Amino acid sequence: MKVLVSDPISDEAIKAMKDAGLKVDVKTGLSEDELIKIIPNYDAIVVRSQTKVTSNVIEAAKNLKIIGRAGVGVDNIDVNAATQKGIVVVNAPGGNTVSTAELTVGMILAAARRIPQACKSVKEGKWERKKFVGMELRGKTIGIIGLGRVGYEVAKRMRAFEMNILAYDPYISEEKAQAVGAKLVELDELLKNSDIVTIHVPKTKETVKLISHKEIEMMKDGAYLINCARGGIVDEDALYKALTNGKIAFAALDVYEKEPPENNPLIKLDNVITTPHIGASTKEAQISVGMTIAEEIINMHKGLPVRNAVNLPSIDPAEYEHMMPYLTLAEKMGKIACVRLNKKFKHVKVTYRGKIAEKNTEFLTRALLKGLLEPILGENINHVSAIPIAKDRGIVVEESKTENVEHYESLLEINIADGKGIYIAGTCFGKEYRIVKIDLYKVDFIPEGHYVISMHEDKPGVIGRVGTLFGQYNINIAGMLVGRHGDKPGGVQLMLLLVDDPPSEEVLNKMTRLDGIIDATYVYL
Repeated sequence: MKVLVSDPISDEAIKAMKDAGLKVDVKTGLSEDELIKIIPNYDAIVVRSQTKVTSNVIEAAKNLKIIGRAGVGVDNIDVNAATQKGIVVVNAPGGNTVSTAELTVGMILAAARRIPQACKSVKEGKWERKKFVGMELRGKTIGIIGLGRVGYEVAKRMRAFEMNILAYDPYISEEKAQAVGAKLVELDELLKNSDIVTIHVPKTKETVKLISHKEIEMMKDGAYLINCARGGIVDEDALYKALTNGKIAFAALDVYEKEPPENNPLIKLDNVITTPHIGASTKEAQISVGMTIAEEIINMHKGLPVRNAVNLPSIDPAEYEHMMPYLTLAEKMGKIACVRLNKKFKHVKVTYRGKIAEKNTEFLTRALLKGLLEPILGENINHVSAIPIAKDRGIVVEESKTENVEHYESLLEINIADGKGIYIAGTCFGKEYRIVKIDLYKVDFIPEGHYVISMHEDKPGVIGRVGTLFGQYNINIAGMLVGRHGDKPGGVQLMLLLVDDPPSEEVLNKMTRLDGIIDATYVYL
């Protein structure tokens, strides 16, 4: 797997990828044209905020599987174009949380006490103590727009300053806000009652110019505005007007609509503190975000799910650990179904039973579809592209959940009725995943390795003949499981053979011609 690092990341992250066997090229400062020329050679690209991964770049990326953003915001990546091509886009949402929160606190203190201006004055040989009369934070009200990771950490720190905390976030529960001493309110109420307003939301279509002329007019006269989130969330023309007419007393900005902010009148104002987008610029944060992206790319290289994909359903880290074996199980069940049905199916029903039904199962359904389609499409299928490709192929996916389950804490079932159809059920015990039923046959095996799955008549000599055939071709049978439906001999049995090496088509064809063998398929799990 070849990785292009097009913006600076930590040496530790680069070393981790190389140690995992990846080939890593570091080429920073590339123009779009330069990037388009070389991107076909790479399976992964790591960026920060400088490199723009446009639709043109993505169109040229013939082998690209993953785009890693060493940071939070992904507005420099065309996520929609990546999704259409089945490219996973991952970020590092928690890596720079503390560093950005601490910068925000620093900005608030610097603005409240006029620290940069006072520093500059003293260095110029002046002693203007009366000019730099500041404002205490204790007892004042801070309005936090966005109570996600960074906003939450800011609230924790502002609580220590004995501030009143208002928060606006339609996606956060009252319980979470109360846990950090914040009161959830509507945006209008927050703006009208806050002495300091600080912004911590991502840049989306909904948040572009979230704070403009109308919102600024709602704010208290002489309020402070802090933005360490993303440029463009604050209308800079409206902010400039408010800073020059006294509506807003002070602003502190780490981000801008255009970066670097060349010819931006805001940076020339005395009542504005500016920094060059350094929210994530601490040694600790750089190592953290770089290592997070490196781990995601290594996981993809190993065929493991990624956890911070922005174009996939998000999974909480604790839930991710619980779901991992089910993700693997779902994919392997899909592979078995595909080969047993000779790659022909149009309708898939998946049922989640027991505790797993309480979880967000979208990722599991994606994993199942990936397993179903991978024997057909090879490595061109992943968790991102699985659903769009299934829709394009006219595959109908029906999902149901129920608390009812016997014998197991959780059970994952798939039922495909096309043609001869197939039913498979599986469960997990801790980190161990097992398939417990195929069609009418109770089985219990770990789906790992080379398997030959067959149906045969329940009569003497059939299994022996298979063993003799495999011995002739020097194929060692490492394990065998035979499932009988009912208590009486006769009828049809299911057989699973774990073999050390994959059988050739010739061996499988000869096996199906043996007396008593009905069919035989090979699958690598």
